[in-house]
This record gives sequence, structure tokens and C-alpha cells, in this order.
Amino acid sequence: MPIKILAFAGSPRRHGNSEILLDWVLASMSEDQDIRIEKIALTEADINPCRGCNACETLNKCVQRDGMDIYHDKIIEADGIILSSPIYCMGLAAQVKALVDRAQVFRSRKYVLKLPVVPPERKGKRLGVFLSTAGQKWSYVFDAAIPSVKCFYHVIDIRDADIRYLMINGVDEKGAIEHHPTAQADAANLGKETVHELKKRLGL
Repeated sequence: MPIKILAFAGSPRRHGNSEILLDWVLASMSEDQDIRIEKIALTEADINPCRGCNACETLNKCVQRDGMDIYHDKIIEADGIILSSPIYCMGLAAQVKALVDRAQVFRSRKYVLKLPVVPPERKGKRLGVFLSTAGQKWSYVFDAAIPSVKCFYHVIDIRDADIRYLMINGVDEKGAIEHHPTAQADAANLGKETVHELKKRLGL
């Protein structure tokens, strides 16, 4: 049984630092023959912002017809979900925040309609990964983004304890991360560790 990895490249600037970091993780994961990876660039995913209409609290689906029609099911089906985002104005990039906000439908399903998000036998077996880069060197530059990331994973039934993080600051110009002393090795190690843990959880 293949392990499904769904990876979202969240930067509006393609092939920048956060996407390079993502690609390093995915390259490491792809060395395992049991891994199947789908990478989505959110700039091309046609995901509109949430309208805040709360229709999903009764319909169990969003009233908007856009890219989330596709990615809604892929999020549920994936064993591992990776979000990558640069830090803009101390938070997630707008493209990633739109995805997080559209996860409101999962929140409505889970807490209002009292319906399962994933089948009971899959709960506790999935993993999330958050990758991020920032130009500033401040130690707290990622602090505002993390609660949104945790909220996203929580409503799709990935627990806080099942989220891995790799966040690299002090990389501002495009491609600057390629000169970071540990980022590529850390990304490769994270990819391998995530695959190992998923295989253990899935009994592979």
C-alpha cells in the first residue's frame, strides 16, 4: 500500500526559499519506494478565501466551487500533509492562509455536525509537517504563524504531537537558503524521519 504525501508549496514566489526547503524534504522522502508524492503550488490551485457564510455548518460542504473541490478530498486521503510558507508580515503568506481558512468546512463537520473527518481507523496515524522561511533573524519571527498551522492540522485530525516543524530564518533573497549551513541536511533528515514514522504507524 503506497503512503500518500500531499505537499503544498505556499509562496506566491515560485521556487523561492520555502519551496526549495520543501523540495529538499520531498526529495528525501521520494527515495523510499512506498512513497507517493503530490505537490501543489497554491498560486495555481484556484483556492478562494473563505466567505465566512457558515453554510458548511448545515451543508457539510463549502458553497464555493473552486480548487478546494479537488483538494478537500486529497487532504482527507493523505497520510502525510506538508505545508510550506514564507513569513510575510509576521504571518503565513496569503495563499496558505486561504487554504487554512477554507479548512473551516472540516471544523464545521467535526464540531458542529459531529461527523468524522477521517475514518476512525485512520485517526492518530497521519502526520503533518510545517516548513517555513523568513528573512528576519528574530527568534520569534515564526511565532504568529504557528497557531494557524496548528488549527489547520487540528481540524483535519492531525494532533499537535503529530506535527513536525522545520523553520529557517535569516534567508531573505531568493535562493539564500542554499547557502544556509544546515538547512538541506535538516530537510533530508526530516523527510526520512517522517517516512519512518509513517511506515511504523501504517504497519509497513
